[in-house]
Amino acid sequence: MRYEFADYEWIAIKPMLPNKPRGVLRVSDRRVLNCIFWVLRSGAPWRDLPETFGPYTTCYNRFVRGGGLVSGAAS
Repeated sequence: MRYEFADYEWIAIKPMLPNKPRGVLRVSDRRVLNCIFWVLRSGAPWRDLPETFGPYTTCYNRFVRGGGLVSGAAS
């Protein structure tokens, strides 16, 4: 898909993500990040997310819980 991370990009990003299990099986971080970047780059609303990314609510909630991209850029 147009806005998905390439394998070499994902290899660079993956070590920076939290790896702490929380009891409930997490949705793939790569899928969620691809989803978030799809919305940000396309300018589409969350509800217009293609079905290949899964429920838009999962991506949206993870985006909001993470403080959007502002908290990641500031650290």
